[in-house]
Amino acid sequence: MTKRFGFTLAEVLITLGIIGVVAAMTMPTLMNSTQGAQYKAAYKKALSALSQAVVLNVALDDYNFADLTGTQGDYQLATMLQNRMNVVRSETGSGNVTTSSGNAYTATNTAGKTNDTGNITIDQANTTLFFNDGIMFSFPTDTKQCTQDSTLVGQACKGFIDVNGVKAPNKLIKCDTGSVTGTGANACQVTNPTDVYPVIFYDQTILPNSPAARAVLYAK
Repeated sequence: MTKRFGFTLAEVLITLGIIGVVAAMTMPTLMNSTQGAQYKAAYKKALSALSQAVVLNVALDDYNFADLTGTQGDYQLATMLQNRMNVVRSETGSGNVTTSSGNAYTATNTAGKTNDTGNITIDQANTTLFFNDGIMFSFPTDTKQCTQDSTLVGQACKGFIDVNGVKAPNKLIKCDTGSVTGTGANACQVTNPTDVYPVIFYDQTILPNSPAARAVLYAK
């Protein structure tokens, strides 16, 4: 007689069930990690592109963020970026409040002020530029004289980058561990990056404008 070895149907079903349970437990974490890495890469790309745009504009038209004239005059931020970047469309509007809890916001209510609890307060009209790679940049329409030069009249300006455009999750980046004022082991850390990042810009510089945004940019 020839003996044949193999698995019974019950053993196969039990094995498939275990594989299914393990996959169900690990897939959400894996997907979040992958998505977070994509947001982080897109954020770095957006900051780099905006920095290159203002440097190119200085070389070609001889003006930077400090020379902006708001809604009046020839030197407007929207015009600068449209001339130096691939902007597919722009919108202008205003809004009320959105939070990092996941409440949706429209493309026309993302500029304003931020704090590290995750609130974005809209207090003026803003312009939002949409780039061909899906990223959008929102800032007060009357942005002008963005400088930290003490010899000039003006101050640093603020805005927001949404690396995912109007698509969800539309959450402001915030610290997952640590605190916004902590240092060393207690410093702000972001383990799961989201898609909305506050920025500050002046002269020829654009930088993150919150501890969480800085943590994402400078994390190894």
